[in-house]
Amino acid sequence: MNQLIHCITCDTLFLKTPFDQEPEYDHTAPLPFVSTQPIERDDFEDFMKDHHGHRMEDLTILEDSFVSEKDYAEPVKVSYFRATNGKENFVVRKFRERIGDPLRYELIAGDYSLTCVSLDVQAREIEKQMVREFTEHPLSRNKIDSFVRLYGHIIKTVEVKNLERVPEESSNPLAVYYKMDDVTLMYLLRNCHHIFQGQEYSDVEKFIGSHKDDGVLLLKATYKIQVLERRKVEKKIVSSTPALERKKVKEIG
Repeated sequence: MNQLIHCITCDTLFLKTPFDQEPEYDHTAPLPFVSTQPIERDDFEDFMKDHHGHRMEDLTILEDSFVSEKDYAEPVKVSYFRATNGKENFVVRKFRERIGDPLRYELIAGDYSLTCVSLDVQAREIEKQMVREFTEHPLSRNKIDSFVRLYGHIIKTVEVKNLERVPEESSNPLAVYYKMDDVTLMYLLRNCHHIFQGQEYSDVEKFIGSHKDDGVLLLKATYKIQVLERRKVEKKIVSSTPALERKKVKEIG
């Protein structure tokens, strides 16, 4: 089990994991890997030795608080998650500058917020799916493009806070999928009458019903991270000099 340890004296963090005692292998290319000798290590023991006698505290990592501006699989990136010592909440900045570097952790007093910067339709996915499904009565490229433009125009008036999030998997933590609300659905269907008629409209209506909740008609919201750091309160030092000066003046007088 992972354990996040904060050295209060040095204001440094260490994440204890089951891999702290895994050996390293210094492999020289001409030699076969099987002949490489392991180098024993214990990162946690080294951390405790370096910070012997310092004030320590355990921090609890808050679940489902991980965010990053890059994909989950990207090894070189900056990520953030929340942690607490039971009294204060913190943001932990997790990062490495090169792929061979160990992960580093920085404690930030404060929180982070996510702001939606764009809400988009999945234009390419919609086009491909329409071509794939409309085989018996194919739609012209012009009508497919018109449908995509219409949908994109309609969602410009939609506020993401009014949409229902769906558990659609995304490779990026800041890409979130939502399904259109009922008002948007009805408005889209009504305006489709200006593009499609007869059998085409019936087919498009079925297409919308099939993909509005868990398919290509989901709306993709993109967020940005803003770290909100608490301002450190400086303790005021009250000087006793004025009082001493007044006392001296009184004695002289």
